[in-house]
Amino acid sequence: MTISRLDRLDTFYNEFHRVTARAGFVYGGEERAGLFRTFVGGPGRRVLDVGCRDGALTSAYAVENEIVGMDVDRLALRSARETLGIETVWHDADEPLPFANASFDVVVVGELLEHLVSPSGFIEEAWRVLRPGGMLIGSIPNAYRLKNRLRFLAGRPIEDNPTHLHLIGEAELRRLLGGFEEIDLRFISSRLLRLQQRLFANIIVFAGRRPFAQSPAHSIAV
Repeated sequence: MTISRLDRLDTFYNEFHRVTARAGFVYGGEERAGLFRTFVGGPGRRVLDVGCRDGALTSAYAVENEIVGMDVDRLALRSARETLGIETVWHDADEPLPFANASFDVVVVGELLEHLVSPSGFIEEAWRVLRPGGMLIGSIPNAYRLKNRLRFLAGRPIEDNPTHLHLIGEAELRRLLGGFEEIDLRFISSRLLRLQQRLFANIIVFAGRRPFAQSPAHSIAV
């Protein structure tokens, strides 16, 4: 019997989350949740939340909005569905999204892009399912923060998370968001931000708007 990639991801992430992640934990806490809540807005937004896990972050913007949560971890999805009452979809974000063109007001990708084989391929799909004027909202670990640079200088691996496939910093993120307008980046989650945001922030939160008038020449980084 052939085991599908999605089944393998389900098994892997279920075990990874069981060992490393507390149920209900939000990386960046209320600071990140508050920014997502503000960027998503509402009421009445139709939101695709990709990589929603158990819905811990989703709960920040679920009230009065229509949420579709997507993840590879079926147990986490069940928890999100039972806790928040949202629609859930078991799907691999590296595959084409199973939704019609222009079917969402917002796509949320919290701590997801670094886990994907093709972040640029996902961004193209997010663009496709967003309505003109729709928002792409997300966050990434700040890959080139000072802590990681010092690890590199010491001859140590920059990343110790086996689920991270890419190191994404500000420049790479801006390239990925090249087709979007009104790009807003926030550097958060450090007591030392006042010294230098880009060096000390642990997280970069981002938001960008799909243009109302799509140019046939719009480009997204590959």
